[in-house]
Amino acid sequence: MKIGVRPAARRDIILQVGYYLEQRAYDAAERFPPAVQEAFARIQEQPGIGASCNFDHPDLAELRSWPVPGFEEIRVYYLLGAPKSIRVIRVLHGKRDLARVLGDVAK
Repeated sequence: MKIGVRPAARRDIILQVGYYLEQRAYDAAERFPPAVQEAFARIQEQPGIGASCNFDHPDLAELRSWPVPGFEEIRVYYLLGAPKSIRVIRVLHGKRDLARVLGDVAK
């Protein structure tokens, strides 16, 4: 399966590393990017893995999430696209207002 990572998701990863650095959590900042890659690999291996998210917007109807290993409160939000493709929409803390944050997916 081919995986595409949207620019917003890449920005989320960079911002999370920046947050860890600001908090002087250097070990977390170092571990986070490889953990995200591990989550991506797991999603590629089993595209239907993870929890379904329930949103009214039709473009988000099939949205799924999978935790980042070692950072379980941070989740990869993704959609299964055309045959054999996955679109990573965002990488966010699960306690965020997801309806508001993900509202621009269709734009």
